[in-house]
Amino acid sequence: MSDNPLTQRKCAPCEGHAAPMSEMEARGFLKMTPLWELDESGKSISRTYRMKNFMAAVDFIGQVAGIAEDEDHHPDLHLTGYRNLRIVLSTHAIGGLSENDFIVAAKVGELAPDLKGEN
Repeated sequence: MSDNPLTQRKCAPCEGHAAPMSEMEARGFLKMTPLWELDESGKSISRTYRMKNFMAAVDFIGQVAGIAEDEDHHPDLHLTGYRNLRIVLSTHAIGGLSENDFIVAAKVGELAPDLKGEN
């Protein structure tokens, strides 16, 4: 079991009533999600994985999809060069970041702690 408190949380439904988190709040949450990066606009976070091969990337996408479905919070997934997977998280309903993005990021990070992100 992880000692990261985000992995113990569950995503809350977001209907667009909340304000997106500030850049300062996001930077605080980034400390709990190693290898994830805040984009320039402060509206999304991302992490890139370089997988062993295409099938390893597809398998990992399936695992990420399982987390996304369990949390009802879905990332954008970009598979390029047959093994480079970029995962982007943002809360579309509020046009920026929410705690949900960091919960999913932390849970995805737990899937493959031995993988090195290439941001």
